[in-house]
Amino acid sequence: MNENDIKQLWQKSNEKLEVVLRENKINTEDITKLKVQNLLSSMKPIKAFTLIIGLIWVIGLGSFLAILTVFHFEKVSIFFLFSAFTQVLLTAVAIVVYIYQIHLINKIDFSEPVLTMQKKVSELKISTLNVTRLLFLQLPLWTTFYLNEKMFVVENWILLLLQFVISISFTFVAVWLFFNIKHENQNSKWFQFIISGKEWQPILHSAEILYQIEQFDKYE
Repeated sequence: MNENDIKQLWQKSNEKLEVVLRENKINTEDITKLKVQNLLSSMKPIKAFTLIIGLIWVIGLGSFLAILTVFHFEKVSIFFLFSAFTQVLLTAVAIVVYIYQIHLINKIDFSEPVLTMQKKVSELKISTLNVTRLLFLQLPLWTTFYLNEKMFVVENWILLLLQFVISISFTFVAVWLFFNIKHENQNSKWFQFIISGKEWQPILHSAEILYQIEQFDKYE
């Protein structure tokens, strides 16, 4: 075997090795993307359950409020109507977001480019944070729905003062959470206490996996 034969053999071996490595990379990337798809799909049952409960709540409470408003408006406390209607409205907006999220999860395909999947995971992450912020705005409403005009008399000043402190405190917490539940605070203990489980962890794991694939491709 002469020198040229050895060079050709060496070149063919390198070419075969590159083909094998390329195929292994593609297979590994596809398997990793499939893992991301499975992670996100694991969120669908809890989101579907939450969606059903939300629909029952909105339809049930909404119908009840409609009946009260039409037939017994003068007998119902304005505080109750305001609190309940606002809560129904916020829950209805959350339902729309959940429907969008389920649709987004169903659209994710592991055969898509990494950047496309990253964009969808990012949208899912942002919408999850936004709907959580939105739902926390309901907190003060749980401190006002039972109020009525007859309670506002001088004799009840101690109870009214206590009510004021409670409502203001819940409002402060709701507003603070609304402005602070964001990506920058996701490593905070309070954030992790509030947002965790199957509606959040799969998103974080998916984003990390896709980031690793992206970095691997850059240095390839």
